[in-house]
Amino acid sequence: MSYLDFLAAHSDRLISGTLITLAQFVLAALVAVAAALISGLMKLAPLKPVRGVATVYIEIFRGTSLLVQLYWIFFALPLFGISLDKFTAGFVTVGLCYGAYGGELVRGAVVSVPKGQWEAALALNMSPLRRMWRIILPQALVGMLPPWGNLMVEILKGTALVALISVTDLMFETRQINNNTFLSAQAFGSALIIYYVFARFMVTPLMRWLERVMARKIGRA
Repeated sequence: MSYLDFLAAHSDRLISGTLITLAQFVLAALVAVAAALISGLMKLAPLKPVRGVATVYIEIFRGTSLLVQLYWIFFALPLFGISLDKFTAGFVTVGLCYGAYGGELVRGAVVSVPKGQWEAALALNMSPLRRMWRIILPQALVGMLPPWGNLMVEILKGTALVALISVTDLMFETRQINNNTFLSAQAFGSALIIYYVFARFMVTPLMRWLERVMARKIGRA
């Protein structure tokens, strides 16, 4: 069977899996951004208990395997009365895992904002929330976007593991096609190309565009 014949026979399943992967990636990215912002700012809070909660979250999710986290949230949490369907468990787990890495990026970027900016905002008698939102975070965002670009690619690749809890994403469909046809090179080669196209021509250009937009907004272009 030629590769074109293979695509003609299995394109429907590959497209269906690709759409599920795209949905998992977008939702996981949103969870990761929210978790990173919250945990990163909590680590800078003056109250020790607040910093402690953020530290526990970050250390647990950074220090354990994404696969173990996925199995724990999908298979173990129901024992404690918390049940998530497989689709939700997939993107929530991936998002929380990489959000823990992002939390440290947020914390580091905020701390790196020059001290003079903090003092200027304080001199304007801004409230702490307004100071953070209007002065500090926009400047920190410019510094954290390049590493966030790499993290987004990792989130995309991490979504491949949701196939192990039977989410019918690209990797799930690829494995099913391989099991039925034994055409491993064609099946996994197609998945490799699709993941690469997503990373190279969707995620990377988007993050670079965001970098340029934020740099212009604060006058660094």
